[in-house]
Amino acid sequence: MSPALYSAAKSVLFQMNPETAHKVTLWGLRLAEKMRVLPLVMGEVPSDPVEILGMKFLNRVGLAAGMDKEADTVSAFGQVGFGFVEVGTLTPRPQPGNEKPRLFRLIPQKAIINRMGFNNEGIAAGVENIRSATRFHGVLGVNIGKNKITPNEDAAQDYLTCLRAAWPVADYIAINFSSPNTPGLRDLQAAEPAARLLASLKSEQSNLAAETGRHVPIFMKVAPDVTDEHIAELSRVFLDEGLDGLIATNTTLSRVGVEANPRHEEAGGLSGAPLTERSTEVIGAFASELKGRIPIIGVGGIMSGADAVAKIKAGASLVQLYTGFVYRGPDLIRECVEAMKAECPVHR
Repeated sequence: MSPALYSAAKSVLFQMNPETAHKVTLWGLRLAEKMRVLPLVMGEVPSDPVEILGMKFLNRVGLAAGMDKEADTVSAFGQVGFGFVEVGTLTPRPQPGNEKPRLFRLIPQKAIINRMGFNNEGIAAGVENIRSATRFHGVLGVNIGKNKITPNEDAAQDYLTCLRAAWPVADYIAINFSSPNTPGLRDLQAAEPAARLLASLKSEQSNLAAETGRHVPIFMKVAPDVTDEHIAELSRVFLDEGLDGLIATNTTLSRVGVEANPRHEEAGGLSGAPLTERSTEVIGAFASELKGRIPIIGVGGIMSGADAVAKIKAGASLVQLYTGFVYRGPDLIRECVEAMKAECPVHR
């Protein structure tokens, strides 16, 4: 899709309420995929293959969780150009999420604030949607979380329920314990509860691998609002417990860079250009602690090919887009792929 064509589409979508525009976009993508016209509009998926943890990625640019919450647009996103797609966040039971309005554009700052609250139809519905994505042939990640009504002391059971359900259809499973939009969820990022949660997940991972004969890597997604001390503590937990992969970072509670926008006081997580630098710093800090033993997916404020390159140079192996994709469209995927191929070639 040409930048001019996406700009025209965006001018229409940005006249709509953000959540309505999101639904219309996904509906349009599903329709175009069903009619088999997406490849004609988008062109070939850009190629930059890499293998990580036994998974073969078509390129290093993925779709971050939160865009395809219900996992019902997987095949379409694969044809848009992403090398891998992460769906969710999915929870054990359906939940409506937080009250509307809950999604806000900060256009001058190329940012978004959301307080969606894991709105989804539940893990069972998500898995059925994934099974129906028969024309998707890339790497699929399933992002899972706990229900809002589940107390933190019982959170592990929610994650284990989702882990078991997602296991047959996922190439990797991402643990979302860092969203700012579920009350108390980030408390699970403290070293001790994080260690307990990860130990439970790794034990069940081992059991499921023995039962099914397939290994599904577990990633954990961390917040950008962490201190260097916290990064060091979490890194020790991840290494000690054998975490397979890390996703850095989720949205931020900071409002640095958007103070002039009247929307800056809206509650929720901030994403987009204001997060670019901080996300890269967190990736670099984790990479320094992990010393290459755990691969990192870099996400947060990737608005250009140069931003993707910076994430790779900081220590990420793969990157994901969300807000940058909203503002720039599919052209950003190709730009990121080409920039990383030129400046950070994969050692094959």
